[in-house]
Parts: sequence; structure tokens; C-alpha cells
Amino acid sequence: MKITNTPGVMRTAPTRSVRKTDKTGSATSSSAPREISDTVQVTTIPPEEMTPRVQQAIMSLMQEVDSLRRELDATNRRLREMEDMADTDALLPIPNRRAFVRELNRMISFAERYGTPSTLMFIDLNDMKQINDQYGHEAGDKALFHVARTLVDNVRGTDVIGRLGGDEFGVILAQADEQVGADKAASLAQIIADNPLVIGGETIKMSLAFGTYTFRQGDEPHDALDKADKAMYENKRELKGENNEPR
Repeated sequence: MKITNTPGVMRTAPTRSVRKTDKTGSATSSSAPREISDTVQVTTIPPEEMTPRVQQAIMSLMQEVDSLRRELDATNRRLREMEDMADTDALLPIPNRRAFVRELNRMISFAERYGTPSTLMFIDLNDMKQINDQYGHEAGDKALFHVARTLVDNVRGTDVIGRLGGDEFGVILAQADEQVGADKAASLAQIIADNPLVIGGETIKMSLAFGTYTFRQGDEPHDALDKADKAMYENKRELKGENNEPR
């Protein structure tokens, strides 16, 4: 808080609005510097006790309060940054599983309260091990980033995307029924298939397996994830033409 001095009076830089009346008696507003007497009224210090030493002590205290306020603001900013870091995936610029499950719980509650359907999508990047083995783990990381970017670019701002772990992603389609969810999942899978990743002149074709689940009343986040996960494995078996569980 900046302190300015004028003959006989100590003032602070912040100002307060005072009301005056013009010749017609109407009230007008103007700004005047806040004087030490304002603080005196608040602290109930008798004017006769406001010696220069007391005035200086009050102004020093006000400076300390202002400094503490700035420190508190900086601490709050750091806390928000730490919260963002705790909610963001270590590799990709999207929410991690913890943050995603929290949003899933919120969306389930919203769907129950307002009776609007929302759909959970469970996505798995096929043949991730093969990509890592053939092109290296850096290429595998870029493949994951490619999928994440594709999802972000092709869903609404009200939808939620997160990395559930490894090569698995989750998408919450807000206010979307079962058919809308299934159509959107198929559309995203087709976009990935039509847009392979190119690294150093090498074209890496990718495909997604997906499963969807539309929230029901009384669902728990982990139950919804489990059901969408099972639907994803059904889709994976269909893609591979297998009748048994994939390895």
C-alpha cells in the first residue's frame, strides 16, 4: 500500500468516494484521499491521542496488512496451480483418472436430479504394445497424444475427457442418450482410423475399441466405468473376430 505525505497530514493512496451537494442541493460524487482520521474512527482512538508516533504505527500496520494480503493471494494462486497439476495426467494435457471419476460422479448426480441422460464412453487404443515395440516408446507417447487431441477436437466443450490409465481413455457425453453416445463413439473411432499418425515419414495406422454406457438412477462411478469397460471389450472382440477374452 503506497504512502504519500502532505504537510501536516499522512494519506494512503486508495481513495474513498465522498458526497457533495451542488447549488441546487443535488448530491454529487467525487473522490478524496483517505486520511488517517478515517482509521481513527474505525479504531476509536481519540483524536487527541493521535500523535505522529501513533499515526506512523497505524500506517506501518496497514502496510503489513497489505503485504499479508498479497502473500495470501500468491499462496492461493499456488494452491490452484497445485490442484490443477494434481488433476492433470502426467503425460497428456487432459484430466487424470482421479479427476475424471470426480467429474463422472458429478455428471451422474446431475443426470439423476434433472432426468437428462448422459453417456459414458470407454475407449482403448488397439495394439499399443505393437506401436511401442515397432516404433519405440516415444512414438507410443505421441500416439496417445494424437488420440487425446483428436478427442478434444471432436467433442463439445460441455463433455469431459480423461485418461483412465495406459492406453485407455474416458469421455462423458453430457445430455446424450444411448444412441447418441454409440454414434459418437463410432464417429470418433472412424476419425482416428482416417487420420493416422505420421512420425519421421512413417505412417502409423491406429484404431480404437470402444464401449458406451448410459447412466441409470443409483449408478456409482466405478460401476458405470466397469459396464462401459465390458462393452469396450465386447467391441474389441468383434474387431478382432475373436470369441474369447483378448490377451
